Amino acid sequence: MRTLLLALAVLLAAPVAAQTYPSKPLKLVVPFTPGGSQDVIARLVAQKMGDSLKQQLIIENRAGAGGQIAAEAVAKSAPDGYTLFLASAGAMSIEPALRKVPYDPAKDFVPVVHLIDAPMTLIVGPGVKETGFKELLAAIKAQPGKLAYASTGPGTVSHLTMEALKQAAGLDLQHVPYKGAAPATQDMLAGVIPMMFTTTASAATLLASGKVRSLVVTTRKRSPMLPQVPTANELGYPQIEVSVWAGLIVPAGTPQDIVRRLNAEANAALKDAGIAKRLEDLGADPVGGTPQQFAEVMNADSARWARVIKSGAIKVE
Repeated sequence: MRTLLLALAVLLAAPVAAQTYPSKPLKLVVPFTPGGSQDVIARLVAQKMGDSLKQQLIIENRAGAGGQIAAEAVAKSAPDGYTLFLASAGAMSIEPALRKVPYDPAKDFVPVVHLIDAPMTLIVGPGVKETGFKELLAAIKAQPGKLAYASTGPGTVSHLTMEALKQAAGLDLQHVPYKGAAPATQDMLAGVIPMMFTTTASAATLLASGKVRSLVVTTRKRSPMLPQVPTANELGYPQIEVSVWAGLIVPAGTPQDIVRRLNAEANAALKDAGIAKRLEDLGADPVGGTPQQFAEVMNADSARWARVIKSGAIKVE
């Protein structure tokens, strides 16, 4: 009888909890340092969602280990809707394909909403004379193993996007990893390194200076920031249709009513004209949609990077 009463109490408590949610401040764990574009995006959305939920949505920055530290902390959090995670390809798609991680992206989390996509672009420095993407590929093929490309670090989207292109186009290029975009672009401007993939937002200032050029963007449609630059799909390379995505997820076991509430609030924030404009200024395209749609994006992204990493026999220390 006691067991039956406890079970009944749990069943009755679930709807009540959903109705009273949220009754205290929430926390959004961001696996990046303060001030970066992903952190700014998180704060924009968190502010709007917090206002609507009538509870503060506090940002907690926990950078390090490719997002593993933050992801593990969220995976171990109570599934009560009070701890959210700013998920990205690094922690969810790439790290699990590169090494053993202390969480299972598919089992330990529930998707809430796809917040943004940020396109990548291939930029070339002043020493590159080729004016088109296919001309550049031809030049690379004519000098196998002699040219190099920069990345923002081993196992980053910048690195793996070029690896995907290498595999698709049969290129032989040397990889020169840097600790972030700033030192890589400095060497590109100095003529030390000829090319790299980076986000359109990171490339914007450089492109405006006229010192570097963009030869392709990795989106299906042309980027509003670079409308004159063709897409990889247009040029016959859909294999590098890549976006740096970010979205909200919560620990597995979070009640579906709460997931739906968070999804609705996040979608409303993304539709706010002011926030949409700020995101676009950051080079991010607001997305939104259902949890299922976001799950499909994450699953496809994980499968793609696992293939690239396996085919390229990519390992990181």
